[in-house]
Amino acid sequence: MRGSVRTALLTAIRGSASRVATWVPGRGAVLLGALLLQFPVAPRPSGPHSFDRRVFDDPEGEPSEDSAHREFYFTRAVYTGLRRRNWAIDYPKADRQLMVGVRRLLDNLDAFESEHPVRLDDPELRRFPFLYAVEVGHMAMTDAEVDGLRRYLQAGGFLVVDDFWGSWEWAIFDEEIHRVLPGCTIVDLPRDHPVFSAFYDIRAFQQVPNVMNAMTGQTWEKDGYTPHYRGIFDDKGRLLVAINNNTDLGDAWEWAERPEYPLKYSTFAYQMAVNLIVYGMSH
Repeated sequence: MRGSVRTALLTAIRGSASRVATWVPGRGAVLLGALLLQFPVAPRPSGPHSFDRRVFDDPEGEPSEDSAHREFYFTRAVYTGLRRRNWAIDYPKADRQLMVGVRRLLDNLDAFESEHPVRLDDPELRRFPFLYAVEVGHMAMTDAEVDGLRRYLQAGGFLVVDDFWGSWEWAIFDEEIHRVLPGCTIVDLPRDHPVFSAFYDIRAFQQVPNVMNAMTGQTWEKDGYTPHYRGIFDDKGRLLVAINNNTDLGDAWEWAERPEYPLKYSTFAYQMAVNLIVYGMSH
């Protein structure tokens, strides 16, 4: 499921290294701002699954002719939640705006340029080896969704979860992920894990706030005062699930173009996204 993308990613890293591989404060922030201003989010094309109006209640767009022929899709997990459309927080702007940066920073990667939501119980999910799930502290997956996600991870898929805060939301996610992977162990990722150096060498870890908190200087929500970057590994040591807890990368992607949103947060969030994509598609 990962083979065809690996070559493209390695080529992109070699081709882009002299230009962006060291994202230092200031230079990286200027580059990010320039990307978002010079390449505004395009009018919406639709991916192979994003035009299913019965699921997404979306009257816009039709599937583009070449949408099924990309090597990489930033695939968003559609799941049943405690509230309607928890999966769609920051959607679709965060996904579109993230892909503006990813397509420029990994410029040899044949990446779909827009949002791409897929249901967890869709058998086609296994076509897409990178999966992003947001607000997982509000999950209430059906049995079919649990089974679909388990099969996805067992087939080589890589799940990234984001934007859930505090002890109550952690407890819900912990219960739900153990339905998917019974007996799994969640661990803190060591700072020397390859995911943190897959493209950018990340050594300072931010707690990324939502846009409203960022403007007031508060970074936490609920009782989630400390950010955690954790993971779940299989019995062969492969990272199955990357867990971003007490932090909100998606809001930083969504509001990166706003002058009042601090660049240190959007810079870090883009660094993390690129590293997660490169790592997830090459391991």
